[in-house]
Amino acid sequence: MADDVRELLLTTTADADPSTPLSAPDLRLLIDRLRLRSDRLHASALSFTTSHREALAAALLRAASAADSSASLESSLAAALAPLSSSPDLSDLKALADRLIAARRELAERQEHLAAASSVASLAARLREARAAVNPLDTAAAAAELKPLLIDPERSGSGQDDPIVFGLLRSDWEQLVDELQSGLSKNVEECVQFAPEGRKVVVRASPRDRSSGTHGVDLCVALQALEMIDALDYGMAKVADLMMKHVLVPAISNMSVAVNVQVLGEGGPEHSVSVLSVVPSEEQKDDKDGSYLYSRIIGIIKFVCKFICVENTKWMQSFAKLTWPRISDLVITHFLSKAVPNEASKLIEFQDVVRSTTEFENKLRSMMFISPDRKDGRLTQFVDDVEVHFAVRKRNEIMVKARNILVQYDHDNPLDSNDQEDSVVDLLFQPEKCFISKSTLQLMKLVHGALKDACLSSERVAKEFCYAARDVLLLYKAIIPVQLEKQLDSISQVAAIVHNDCYHLSQEILGLAFQYRSDFPSAVQKNVVFVDLAPIFIQMADGVLRRQIHIATDTISEAIDGADGFQNTHQPQHYESAKFSIEQVVFILEKIRIMWESILPRSTYRKSMCHVLGSVFSRITRDMLLIDDMAAEETLQLQGLIHLALENLSSLFLSLVENDDDSEKFLDHDTWIQLDKSVPSLKKFRKLAELLDMSLKSITAAWESGELVSCGFTSSEVQNFIKAIFADSPLRKECLGWIVRTPA
Repeated sequence: MADDVRELLLTTTADADPSTPLSAPDLRLLIDRLRLRSDRLHASALSFTTSHREALAAALLRAASAADSSASLESSLAAALAPLSSSPDLSDLKALADRLIAARRELAERQEHLAAASSVASLAARLREARAAVNPLDTAAAAAELKPLLIDPERSGSGQDDPIVFGLLRSDWEQLVDELQSGLSKNVEECVQFAPEGRKVVVRASPRDRSSGTHGVDLCVALQALEMIDALDYGMAKVADLMMKHVLVPAISNMSVAVNVQVLGEGGPEHSVSVLSVVPSEEQKDDKDGSYLYSRIIGIIKFVCKFICVENTKWMQSFAKLTWPRISDLVITHFLSKAVPNEASKLIEFQDVVRSTTEFENKLRSMMFISPDRKDGRLTQFVDDVEVHFAVRKRNEIMVKARNILVQYDHDNPLDSNDQEDSVVDLLFQPEKCFISKSTLQLMKLVHGALKDACLSSERVAKEFCYAARDVLLLYKAIIPVQLEKQLDSISQVAAIVHNDCYHLSQEILGLAFQYRSDFPSAVQKNVVFVDLAPIFIQMADGVLRRQIHIATDTISEAIDGADGFQNTHQPQHYESAKFSIEQVVFILEKIRIMWESILPRSTYRKSMCHVLGSVFSRITRDMLLIDDMAAEETLQLQGLIHLALENLSSLFLSLVENDDDSEKFLDHDTWIQLDKSVPSLKKFRKLAELLDMSLKSITAAWESGELVSCGFTSSEVQNFIKAIFADSPLRKECLGWIVRTPA
């Protein structure tokens, strides 16, 4: 009501401050509105009461009745509590109540213990009855009934929280089941016996020998009892293993056999004996589609179904679960994998195998030997993927050939073969030839063969052929660097040939797309590429060549180190050391020339050899220019060493000169100009020999004319050279001043 009045006040004074006092007119207006609101509420309540008169009357009657009941209960409670309120000692009543509650709790616990003891006694009695039963079916039925009472399927282990007596009962039950399934399994083995020599199984409806003290039962009874205690697979396991070993393996692995079944009656059907034998067959049968093989297997399975499983579907499925994976593996190993064609043109003939295999598995499904949902169709799945199997086989064959080529090739004597001309090949994207190994030629032959087959094959087969071609190339990358690690870490012809192999493979890979892509199946054209392999082999080739150049320069640097900076060559001992060092350098360079010139592509040979020569001449020139004092005789000795090196390297120099008309080459002026352009440090090296025999004014004039600068000399080098050769004099000072003032 307070909220409503506040709302009426706000509506009457909407524009005024709520805290200001109301005027008399506002109060009268407020009273009128309150009276109007009250009249409306009264009318609404009257209307609701009139319309719900009966419901309200019934509610009032129930309320009155509840009030009377409450009053009655209150008086009864007061009467009950009256004696207690008048008792002088309430502690006795409390103790009495506690004893009453404890007695009732003890009674409940004893009732529970009695029920548990009764259950234990009942279970123990049923276990004794099960053990005492003569018929194994009764024992198995009792064990099956006791299983849910003693074994909790949701818990594993022995149940440590259970009472000890239940643990003992569970152990007794487990022992009973073990004894039962062991005895029944032995009974099954006595009914299904295999000949020691193999290939023969004898099935009896009941055990033949019962003198061992055990009460043998019929085969069907034993299997039924095993099924009751969920031990059917346990009882079938040994029979299935022996059936595989003695019957199915010989029948599948040997195509020249037949299955013979005999049924012998000995005193009625319950004592019948059935014999299945796998016997050699003299009849030569053309079993290309596997129909005779499948017929033998069907005959064996029918024998098992009729005489061992007695047409029981569940027993048959247990036997199938234990044998079908091994049967299918044997069929694939001994027949289907061998039937896969070796050539793509013969894939059509394999359709007969597909048809007979499909019929075989459909027959097994109709016998309930394998599941009808085709999840056990391992054989049909294999034959449906025959193209893939064919391609995988070819791929494996290609990889084996490639590996044998790489591993068995004699890389240590690559030039000893009689047909070296075949190893000299043209580069696809350069007008040059190079020498490659026979192994690389044979690898590329495999690659081209695989890609040609891919062009003539289906999509799945073509993809496998293309992957095989890629794998062959990658196999070279994986094997050669490891196999030839020692040769690649030294200056050798093998390393040069490996460089050529990698370079040749990179160019061949770039050409594969142009040669074969348009003939591939459309899906293969989009998904299979080779161009990504080309950079790998280019990097391998560059890496091998850089490594060879690095080893060569390091080896020559070690030989130059023996000259001890070419100092004091006017002394015989130092001169001989320097001369020997120069001869070592010449020998190493000539050896490299012999190894590289006949193997590397012409442009690669020239570029690599010029790089090595540049580092050699630069090192010798630098060492000679660093000599701080030279005697007159010493300059002549150094000049002689330079001429010795140049003369002995003449054949190497001529190998670097281009000669378009194939005429005989000489070291003339034009030849030296060409060499100086290819090896800039050679020009400086040759000019140093001239400087060692020039006068001071001639050297100064050569610097002023720019001749020395064009040869690669710097101002500091020329100044140090002059100071080392010429004694201090006014002329030397004047010449040095000219050199300093003359810009390079």
